[in-house]
Amino acid sequence: MELTEDIARNFARIALGHVTKPYPYKDDHVFTGDEDVRPPRAAHPVFFGSYDWHSCVHGWWTLLTLRRLYPDMPEAAEIAALAEETFTEEKLAVELAYLDRPTARGFERPYGWGWLLSLHLEAERHAHHAWSARLRPLAEAFASRLGDYLRVLTYPITVGTHFNTAFALTLAREWARAHDPVLLATIDEWALAAFAYRSDYAGWEPGGDEFLSPVLSAALLMSRVMPHGQFAPWIEALVLANGWIERDCRPVTVSDRSDGKIAHLDGLNLSRAWCLRGVASALGHHPALPLLEQRAAAHMEAAMPHVAGDYMGEHWLASFALLALRES
Repeated sequence: MELTEDIARNFARIALGHVTKPYPYKDDHVFTGDEDVRPPRAAHPVFFGSYDWHSCVHGWWTLLTLRRLYPDMPEAAEIAALAEETFTEEKLAVELAYLDRPTARGFERPYGWGWLLSLHLEAERHAHHAWSARLRPLAEAFASRLGDYLRVLTYPITVGTHFNTAFALTLAREWARAHDPVLLATIDEWALAAFAYRSDYAGWEPGGDEFLSPVLSAALLMSRVMPHGQFAPWIEALVLANGWIERDCRPVTVSDRSDGKIAHLDGLNLSRAWCLRGVASALGHHPALPLLEQRAAAHMEAAMPHVAGDYMGEHWLASFALLALRES
């Protein structure tokens, strides 16, 4: 399955329908007094839609990515106009000021951080607009926080939800390659220390509310960090030689898409497809390549029909589908 203009237009219409949809909204906010009671839009005039802050961020990443890839599609002009209206210095200053709250140290850590850096990197690819310059202070603030966080994070967080360390580092690493060699070195050193010695994976995934594979998220990160000569034997020892990919890495079932947590499992299928494609690309010619490609295709086929439908998945799944489709 490949990204086509029809798919791109469908994803663009989905994201345009939710990045400015103010409610329902799940607020990641620590209330310190009655004065904190306010609508989400007051604290987050840029990222107030899409059910929650991080989903709005990667909804915007989806829109800008699709605009760049398909600049002549009818939705491209609407995306640009909305971005110009949204990414203003005044609104982004409010987003940045929010981080000064003492209780905001862990705000959106690390998932939203990685996505914001990805959004800034994508905005830079739209050179005729000022979006990237306006987003830069927010991106640099999160990059600084990420470096500080890695210096105190003793162990990786390997859950299949927003707190997953490897997923955020994979996103942040791409930004760091372009902007911050110190952060890039910090990410690579930290990732090697956390994952290079791992082997013979036998975790109990999938969990019932996961949208990330703990092991494949780490594998994708290591495929970016390790040279091929080291990565191939590492991934063989991790999930190939023990049969995990062949035996256990199969599309998961979603029983109730109106349940926000259970709906995460559609995202697991999509993020697994992204990781499997990325690992396959890093391996090149390898005996496991057909298996990895078959498993990636099966996960995509299971999830793609459900990117739209119930809002609990619709407000975020297109971003994960786009990650996977861009990896092909």
